[in-house]
Amino acid sequence: MSPLTRRRLLQGAGAAGIGLGVGGGIGYAVGSTEADESNGTGTVPFEGLHQAGIVTAQQDRLHFASFDMTTDRIADLRSLMEDWSDAAREMVAGELIGDVNEEPYAPPDDTGETDGLLPSRLTITFGFGPTLFDERFGLASQRPAELRELPPLPGDELDPSQSGGDLCVQACADDPQVAFHAVRNLARIGRGRVVLRWTQLGFGRTSATTQGQDTPRNLMGFKDGTENIRAEEEADMDRFVWVPADGDPEWMRGGTFLVTRRIRMLLEVWDRASLQDQENTIGRAKYSGAPLGGDDEFDDLDLEAKADGVPVIPLDAHVRLASEPVNGQRLLRRGYSFTDGVIESLGQLDAGLFFICFQRDPEAQFAAIQRRLGSNDALNEYISHRSSAVFAIPPGATDGGYVGEPLLG
Repeated sequence: MSPLTRRRLLQGAGAAGIGLGVGGGIGYAVGSTEADESNGTGTVPFEGLHQAGIVTAQQDRLHFASFDMTTDRIADLRSLMEDWSDAAREMVAGELIGDVNEEPYAPPDDTGETDGLLPSRLTITFGFGPTLFDERFGLASQRPAELRELPPLPGDELDPSQSGGDLCVQACADDPQVAFHAVRNLARIGRGRVVLRWTQLGFGRTSATTQGQDTPRNLMGFKDGTENIRAEEEADMDRFVWVPADGDPEWMRGGTFLVTRRIRMLLEVWDRASLQDQENTIGRAKYSGAPLGGDDEFDDLDLEAKADGVPVIPLDAHVRLASEPVNGQRLLRRGYSFTDGVIESLGQLDAGLFFICFQRDPEAQFAAIQRRLGSNDALNEYISHRSSAVFAIPPGATDGGYVGEPLLG
């Protein structure tokens, strides 16, 4: 008799109309992204025009990993993306990887720590770094012009060992073990072809990617990402995020570009600042999220308002310098909080924001915005940029295909 898998459990529940949430009474269709985020039954399809994990309603947990190739054979890169895509299909559907999981004389195909857990809206997003397009694989002519290492930016204190990489994997889920399992198994599958370069765990989303999500708070206690692009803003998604249908190179059409930044927050210093200083630094009221001078979180920024001749929103406030009226650019943010223990030499928390954003052109968008912020932002007193990476995110896989197939196939 076949074992009871998570997929079969979900199918059975959907067919019977059984509600799996507290209180019951409502059944969720398998594959629905509208399922209650709290009960773990939601699944997000792997295939599509765009990869999942970009405009997907942002999950609560992250495991991000950067990999370096250990071979210079393009056949190895191709087989890796085929194997990773096949495994991702099974994991996002709530299945164990492969078939050999109960053979006593062979290593299991799956490490097993999600057996009995639900899919938890797992998404797995793959990306290609600039170094993948060097002479090793003969792909230099296919490198997008927008895919280049970010230049030195104001406020950078980067650790090279925690930056860059040939490939990336972004695993997001509402269960941290489900996200960890995805990266662990992809690393295992890739042995002999890739090695881990660096990883980052994240908790507590710091962005809202759909209109149905409330704006979350970061570790400084402020609402973060009020002005973020939402998935429903299709015109802005096309303008600022997706590579267009006539974009170059052809294999990136429908894709996007990812920037990550590990931003340590100097929380001990921040916690000694007065409420007024904190609000002037950000340019918003701490608890309502309203811009200074406003009443509601989503009130327009009034950058001309003054009180006693002084701008209500200070000239060096974070929201003023990051706002669209100033720089004309927007990003799709998808960041997470992190905490990685204590910096022993300082006796301070190693915690902050793992900033993730998607855009059509990292130089024209993220780097341009960061130059303005890094030079004048009052928030710089309380943060430090410690790692950086940029990746091309190819379009989604076709049914039965693999991510990157238009480039590698």
